[in-house]
Amino acid sequence: MDEAERLRRWRLLLGAAAGPGLEGDGGGGLGDRDSAIDAALAALYDADGSGGRGAAGGGGPRSGNLAASAPTVARWLGDIRKYFPSTVVQVMQRDAIDRLQLRQLLLEPEMLGSVEPDVHLVGTLLSLNKIMPETTKATARQVVTQVVAEVERRIALRTRAAVSGALNRASRTRRPRARDIDWNKTIAANLSRYVPSHKTVIPERLVGYGRRQQVVARDVVLAIDQSGSMASSVVYASVFGAVLASMRSLRTSLVVFDTAVADLTPLLADPVDVLFGTQLGGGTDINQAVAYCQGLITRPRDTILVLISDLYEGGDASSLLSRLGSLRAAGVSVVALLALSDDGAPSFDASNAAALGALGIPAFACTPDAFPDLLALAIDGGDIAAWAHRGDLAAR
Repeated sequence: MDEAERLRRWRLLLGAAAGPGLEGDGGGGLGDRDSAIDAALAALYDADGSGGRGAAGGGGPRSGNLAASAPTVARWLGDIRKYFPSTVVQVMQRDAIDRLQLRQLLLEPEMLGSVEPDVHLVGTLLSLNKIMPETTKATARQVVTQVVAEVERRIALRTRAAVSGALNRASRTRRPRARDIDWNKTIAANLSRYVPSHKTVIPERLVGYGRRQQVVARDVVLAIDQSGSMASSVVYASVFGAVLASMRSLRTSLVVFDTAVADLTPLLADPVDVLFGTQLGGGTDINQAVAYCQGLITRPRDTILVLISDLYEGGDASSLLSRLGSLRAAGVSVVALLALSDDGAPSFDASNAAALGALGIPAFACTPDAFPDLLALAIDGGDIAAWAHRGDLAAR
């Protein structure tokens, strides 16, 4: 980029405290569009009165603010959607909610209709669900429905394909049709039948994929920590739960917990209903939740338990570890996900995560895009810990 563009970007980054020398046109001031962009940034990031963007601020006067006014915020939301791409808009919205305590304004339907929907906004709305007035709930539900539909478009097809393939592989047959032959397994099973003169294996028996039958092949139990820090994970896990519940070969249960346990399995036909059945925030009793899930398990060797929690246990940690160890010893495939989101490395209880690792229970954060492969591997009986290390998920 040329020098004028470089100076312009620094001026917009630093704010008014940058001084008169950092202007895009060489010092003559910002143009109309850049002035509007600068005002939108200043309303949020100069609201501490520093005149600069965050830690870069100097001693200049405050150039704008959002105040506690729904009309002002609505105009600001319109401005940032005009000047910035949607991914940046979502970041600025989250910053505005956190920095300027705008959660209360989300209870006004006019303002809520102006926001750019995303997973983090859904988490904020769910945390306000119990105090939300009836006039706002319909708008909030529309926002949540829009985000859920987008998440489902992103994950549903791949989840069904990965899980269905794993279920089919788990059901082997020795009299497969030609298109169902598993050639890798067949060759491995017939290596002793290698004929050097023909330079090939003449198989004595065939190994193939079994056709999926209309029976429940696996039980999946999703246990979701609904403490405030797990908001994004709750959204993604609820959608995954609904997708899995639509597959006849799986019996899917969804349990959410804080200091109490709520079984939302009857709501799995609609992930939006599941989300509005949660209540983000509060304490955490993981041991109590795992005890409830233990009561749902009737076929240990055909059950996958996915515990989604940051492992900050407010209950009995030693009983929790003992209970999870017992489940694994009984044959349950247990996985602890420290987060199910795109938010990067989460905060979690390292000592409890290490203790689970010592029990042979992998604990790591997982992105929504990787979750279908994780489920498929669990159904196949693969080494989940090794898979997580190969995909650098263990570092999360």
